[in-house]
Amino acid sequence: MKNLVLMFPGQGSQAVGMGCDLVAADPTMRATYAEASEVLGFDLKGLCSEGPMERLSRTDLTQPTLLAASVGMFRILERDGLRFDVAIGHSLGEFTALVATGAVAFEDALRVVRRRGQEMLRAAEANPGGMAAVLGLDDPVVEELCDGVDGVWPANFNSPGQVVVSGTRPALETLSERACAAGAKRVVRLPVSGAFHSPLIESALEPLREEFERVEWRTPDPAFFSGCTVRYEATGFGRLLQTQLVSPVRFSQSVKTLYEQGYDSFLEVGPGGVLTGLVKRIEPRAQTARVSDMETLQAVRDDGRYLEVM
Repeated sequence: MKNLVLMFPGQGSQAVGMGCDLVAADPTMRATYAEASEVLGFDLKGLCSEGPMERLSRTDLTQPTLLAASVGMFRILERDGLRFDVAIGHSLGEFTALVATGAVAFEDALRVVRRRGQEMLRAAEANPGGMAAVLGLDDPVVEELCDGVDGVWPANFNSPGQVVVSGTRPALETLSERACAAGAKRVVRLPVSGAFHSPLIESALEPLREEFERVEWRTPDPAFFSGCTVRYEATGFGRLLQTQLVSPVRFSQSVKTLYEQGYDSFLEVGPGGVLTGLVKRIEPRAQTARVSDMETLQAVRDDGRYLEVM
């Protein structure tokens, strides 16, 4: 399919059982989980199948596990004839997008993402905070509200009327009150362990800089589109991924930009289906599909538009 954007989800899409039906049914998925388990030093399939959710949601475990699950699903599609033009990811999903475009080896990405989760957890413990989704306000209104409250920042511009903010707990309380007074439908606190994509986790940057410098980065092919800079990026991934940690994810702007450039089909690959729902709200005219389990994989195979006969 021409004009196809591949999308990879980030933290928050994890669930007990993710990828397990594909592991049981597909040798490519089994091989991917086995490879990841060897690199990471723990039983990935066991964690995904048994959880518990509390352990699966630990950011140092969530991140490499989600990466492996999404890469496994991508490898199945690639084997079956998938061709795409651009890859994007939501936060952590950018690492998966870089694997899919050949910019980084899967093994290197696993190691970096495991370290990323560990350092983010340390930073969050040193500077406690949280995140909240503000629903029903335009982006500029939320940005203005954040400017008026010390210790809170926009973190994810997800779709029209949905902006996630990060900050200290007192700042989030103040922001929530002011957002509701400004007409927000509601403000929902998210079950996360820190104020990600904000200056509160800056202490993670230096140890990760050294980790990123050890990675062999390559030019992506197909193209990689950054949700941090809202443009195509072909070099400087170590610096970009550092910046991404303390900068907002501009997913809504990224989808709009790609659609305006003629990319009208978006395929989400990975657990859940969050990004597919966001794209439908951002650009209702776009064609969307997802692969997150055996059922949705078969639907994409039956569709006939995404996979080329090899």
